[in-house]
Amino acid sequence: MKQDSTRNTSYTVDCEDYVHVVKFNPFDSGDSCSLIAYGGNNYVVVGTCRFQEEDAEVEGMQYKTLRTFHHGIRVDAIAWSPETRLDAIPPQIRFCTAASDRKLRLFTSDLQDKNEFKTFDGHSDYINDLVFAPNEGQEIASVSDDHTCRVWDLEGNEKAHFVLRSPGMSVCWHPEEAFKLMVAEKNGTIRFYDLITQQAILSLECEQTPLMSADWCLKNTFKIGAVAGSDWLIWDITRSSYPQDKRPVHIDRARLFRWSRVNENLFATTGYPGKTTTQLLVHHLGHPQPILTGTAAVGSGLTWHRTLPLCAVGGDHKIFFWVTEM
Repeated sequence: MKQDSTRNTSYTVDCEDYVHVVKFNPFDSGDSCSLIAYGGNNYVVVGTCRFQEEDAEVEGMQYKTLRTFHHGIRVDAIAWSPETRLDAIPPQIRFCTAASDRKLRLFTSDLQDKNEFKTFDGHSDYINDLVFAPNEGQEIASVSDDHTCRVWDLEGNEKAHFVLRSPGMSVCWHPEEAFKLMVAEKNGTIRFYDLITQQAILSLECEQTPLMSADWCLKNTFKIGAVAGSDWLIWDITRSSYPQDKRPVHIDRARLFRWSRVNENLFATTGYPGKTTTQLLVHHLGHPQPILTGTAAVGSGLTWHRTLPLCAVGGDHKIFFWVTEM
């Protein structure tokens, strides 16, 4: 694992394939290392990372592959289950993927003999995002180009079904708001659904399209962020259904928005993949300009470390990591 100064990445990991999606485990797995999963054209790799920023005995970064899961088709999204534990005997790894065949796949493994997966059918178009219920991990929510958000149990049974007015781009579940689901639509509307009554209870408006990605701030449940067109937008839902702050950031179009998990003023956005390089920008609400600009050869996916101000982007046979200031 080398430090790579030419493209100002802090660290890189070499991969066997193009990385379509990369996801740090956002939950405590009971181990000092961080779990990370990445998806290629037909497999998912689960590994552990340890960084010198958290452990003085590590030089740079240590990465180790735990297991490669055969997937058979391109991986488009990955969600981790809070039931994943490395300190259990035997350990349990559980995650769910969305693939280009419009199916969800739930993987459960003890990293030894037990490797199971279940397929969930129901979406009739491309699945853009999915998330586990953050506290118990007994349900999975997914959103699709088929204008629906669906909530599933771990057997693949549909527990709730919300009809949207345009493609669903992002779905978020907050550990402090376990009975609410946030769904962001391509038409620029973000809605919160009450999972008990299965009714929409609040909506936010971008007033611009296409909304490509939105996120619910872990450190402040009133803060929502998104990218639409070439801008990022931030809401305080106690104040207005319209954004309090917005700024143009990506010339060609913005693709992803992710809040840091350690600081409510820190977030990252990416530009659209498909150009020769993809721009990663890290923003702090106290600064007028991005505090970090990174480039990756055709990057995809964006994820923040659970306890460090460090984010990762996938790319061509590589994962790129950037460490930023708080």
